[in-house]
Amino acid sequence: MQDVDTKTKRQNKRWPEALKREIVAAKLAPGYPVIRTSIDGFHCPKSQRYARGRYSAEGYYYDARDLPAVMQLLLVPLGPNGDRLYRTQSFDLENDEPVEQEPQLAPANGILVVDGSFLQRPELSDGGDITIFVKASERTSELRGVSRDADRLGGEDVARQLYAERYRPAFDLYERFCAPEKSADVLLVNEYFQRPEVHIRYDGRLAESA
Repeated sequence: MQDVDTKTKRQNKRWPEALKREIVAAKLAPGYPVIRTSIDGFHCPKSQRYARGRYSAEGYYYDARDLPAVMQLLLVPLGPNGDRLYRTQSFDLENDEPVEQEPQLAPANGILVVDGSFLQRPELSDGGDITIFVKASERTSELRGVSRDADRLGGEDVARQLYAERYRPAFDLYERFCAPEKSADVLLVNEYFQRPEVHIRYDGRLAESA
């Protein structure tokens, strides 16, 4: 099961925080200024996120995040023909309201690293140069997620139900539609924090430098 997707983009690029630091330093961006952010700054309003029901997998997959805003405010400005004026947030999840964030100017040689779920959806396919798929077993992913999110979601029982009925089935949709593990340039198996495994796809965009 997926923990996170990561898209990277030179001119500017897109992991959980520890993975971001290690991978960027070791492989992708030695000596380059790095912009680190998450897709979680681009949620949709609660009325849209839960329109299909609080526990709807389809609602999480299709309605949770504002993908056009991710492209327009973050990825396109940092693309080959962008103006380098980017934003990392369009919505305040806690207060359930839009955010008018002032744009920031990216360095010309910057690397953007964005983490989050479902980043290999076709709506974002033109937004990055390299994709890393972080994988762990279903059980490990659920344990980590419940431990991390229980307080925010309303307790462990609610968190477990959400993972069983909303999040895991939504990932099944993603897996069926996008085959993220097979499509990513790099597979990072993160079942054990102390023993991560990195696999570079032999026909992917990093293969020549492997």
